[in-house]
Amino acid sequence: MRICGIKLTHDGAIALVEDGRLVFCIEQEKQDNNPRYQTIDNLDAIVAALAQYGLKPRDVDQFVIDGWDGEDESRFQVLSGVAPLTLKGAPYVERYADGLLECFDGSGLILDDWAFPYKSYPHVTGHVASAYCTSPFAKAGQPAFCLVWDGCIFPRLYYVDGQGARFLECLFPVIGQAYAAAGHYFGPYKKASRGGWDLGVAGKLMAYIALGSVDEDIVAVFQELYEERFAADTELASRYRANINNAETSLVAVHDFFDASVVRLEAKSPEDVLASFHLFLERLLVHEMTMALQRHSFPGPRNLCVAGGCGLNIKWNSALRETGLFDDVWVPPFPNDSGSAIGAACCAMVAQQGFVPLEWSVYSGPVLQSGHVPAGWEATPCSMPELAAILASNKPVVFLSGRAELGPRALGGRSILAAATSAEMKDFLNEVKFREHFRPVAPICLEDRAPDIFSPGTPDPYMLFDHQTRMEWQDKVPAVVHLDGSARLQTIARSSQHKVAELLVEYEKLTGIPLLCNTSANYHGRGFFPDAAAACEWGRVEHVWCDGLLLTKTQAIQQKPVAGAFTGR
Repeated sequence: MRICGIKLTHDGAIALVEDGRLVFCIEQEKQDNNPRYQTIDNLDAIVAALAQYGLKPRDVDQFVIDGWDGEDESRFQVLSGVAPLTLKGAPYVERYADGLLECFDGSGLILDDWAFPYKSYPHVTGHVASAYCTSPFAKAGQPAFCLVWDGCIFPRLYYVDGQGARFLECLFPVIGQAYAAAGHYFGPYKKASRGGWDLGVAGKLMAYIALGSVDEDIVAVFQELYEERFAADTELASRYRANINNAETSLVAVHDFFDASVVRLEAKSPEDVLASFHLFLERLLVHEMTMALQRHSFPGPRNLCVAGGCGLNIKWNSALRETGLFDDVWVPPFPNDSGSAIGAACCAMVAQQGFVPLEWSVYSGPVLQSGHVPAGWEATPCSMPELAAILASNKPVVFLSGRAELGPRALGGRSILAAATSAEMKDFLNEVKFREHFRPVAPICLEDRAPDIFSPGTPDPYMLFDHQTRMEWQDKVPAVVHLDGSARLQTIARSSQHKVAELLVEYEKLTGIPLLCNTSANYHGRGFFPDAAAACEWGRVEHVWCDGLLLTKTQAIQQKPVAGAFTGR
């Protein structure tokens, strides 16, 4: 059974699941140096994605489109070739408590001049399905709570077990976009108007708040405004909660909330305001989750899956884990909409078989494209010990290996790696990537050594929890230590077959240090490099390693590009 999941809107992607195994997920931003959050505007992208794996649309048994905005249904304006189409889909949220797997049956999905029927499930259903089916709980046949907190919805709590999945409650009336909206009113991303939306602000704010300190007086202001405008029985708050399915109305209410906060907090430093707002939401999340679990008691293990864009907030994930409320907490590497194509496919799998586990690997993205060695670069074979020596000499390397990782984080497949032993390296990497000075650079570390260097240092293969750098290591690896002493750690097992693990082992042999700086390899505002040629044309570091070949920038152009001289796998 082949199921093709499709996410048409921002973070557009195509995923193929065959007999319970993820074959691929191609996010459009990881193709051809496309912009971040790229949509699928033309259905030919689906045909092309299938063709990369020797398949035609007629080889697919079922197509599934992720639901989107709308109370009863969603609509998508797309092209098939040059022909415009309007496709209908499921809404963002299930229409009633037990309707998570209620689907919209559509027709007229035109691919390669053939019209196909399709199904569409609510957007949140895809989040629940992708989070649970990829979890260790699904493999073990254990139940789990599932928290879904996306940009335009309140945090929604579900429960998944052998009987299916059901909605329990909304934890509190704050939409996920409120966090990013705070950055439009305070700090370096402040905007003069309410128009426009930067999907990248939330992640940047997580870094920026390390410049500030929590002020309990500021927290108290946010608490008062939250009660008055969102949570209490006031007319203002009641009207806001009644219009939650209207994204425009909800955003207006959030903007009004911050307009009122600016009047109260204009004398405070923006760093402290944003740090305090972050903690206000964290406390609210933990408190309301605690209260919800008292209301909903189930037998068996108490596990939690986290999904939705807010699942990328490593500090909130860690806060939930540290409560002790759960036996285990799982966050997939694609909790945001980058996992929605996988979620759409999982919905169809679940509808047929129940909430069974999905067989998957995080390295299931696009393969490296074939390319050439650009003029001004030379290519030579390079072993892992040789590459480790280059890194030990304090030279960064673009590291491209195998298939791209899924989700927004570079995990060693499309990374820039560098020694972490000098504070200047963080500044250099931020400079070459056109990033703000306060942005952190993540460490990638051998899993068995991580507890020696970080607290807790527990396995974290997808950079989704917060860790503190132990004091005795902060001066040894300053490039990966954030302003507050934290680190967005990625761990990888020494026994992993991925080339980045082999490199870390060789680097440890040379230096005694089992970690490197790891940041994404991409043009500013674009997805990962699709090939070595793109990394060379970017050209802001002098070494590019790609599946066994080292491309080195030369002082003079020695030859013209030769087609076929470099072939990535």
